[in-house]
Amino acid sequence: MSTDDKRVREFAYQIWESEGKPEGQEARHWEMARKLAEAEALAPSKSPKAAGSKAVKPNGKLEDKPAAKPKAGAKAKPAAASSVIPPGEKNSEKKPRARKKPAV
Repeated sequence: MSTDDKRVREFAYQIWESEGKPEGQEARHWEMARKLAEAEALAPSKSPKAAGSKAVKPNGKLEDKPAAKPKAGAKAKPAAASSVIPPGEKNSEKKPRARKKPAV
């Protein structure tokens, strides 16, 4: 079995699982998986840095990279305290409601 066939099989299995493992949908799952594998093969490969915050270890497993540290001179912006309303309190700055039209 080629690596392409293995990838189609992996995609088909993921699709089947994501749909709740329905019966009788094999042909549709295989077709979707084949299209995904073709699109993946045609897509330009990305460098590990451009791929996101995951790094591939030599054993082939992914590991999360720590978040980037802020610069020393940068200050953290405080959260807008006015937008947080404690439970049980009403917002005093509500928009006025539109009047209902009288029934005719």
